[in-house]
Amino acid sequence: MFKSLSEGHPIVRYAVTAVLSVLANLLAQEATVQGLPTAHLMVSIIVGTLVGFFMKYVIDKTWTFREAYTSPKGEAQRITLSGLFSVATTLIFWSFELGFYTIWQTDFAKYLGAVIGLSIGYVLKFWLDRRHVFREATV
Repeated sequence: MFKSLSEGHPIVRYAVTAVLSVLANLLAQEATVQGLPTAHLMVSIIVGTLVGFFMKYVIDKTWTFREAYTSPKGEAQRITLSGLFSVATTLIFWSFELGFYTIWQTDFAKYLGAVIGLSIGYVLKFWLDRRHVFREATV
């Protein structure tokens, strides 16, 4: 199964890493809520977002797009550009997550909004990453 995934189109690999990143994001959020029950909602959202971003970047660079290491400056530029694109798509994600929570006031609604927002954001981010971040990818 993993061999066929590794040989598949980058968008398939991207989708797999998106699912893993969503799970990591939500697990990090829940761990934050459980570990810091009196913390503001945004603390868990920010922690989840950071965990998801760094995990996704590393896996996308090495597995999804198979881009070789260039130089510290090149990597810093890629991470910065990917981070800027992530900020834009994170606004979509947070809008859905916070919007659902505001309307229904439940954790289920918050997480459902997160999944919907992350899904929309990842589709947009795939095309941005493919075209602008991992331009020298080997696939």
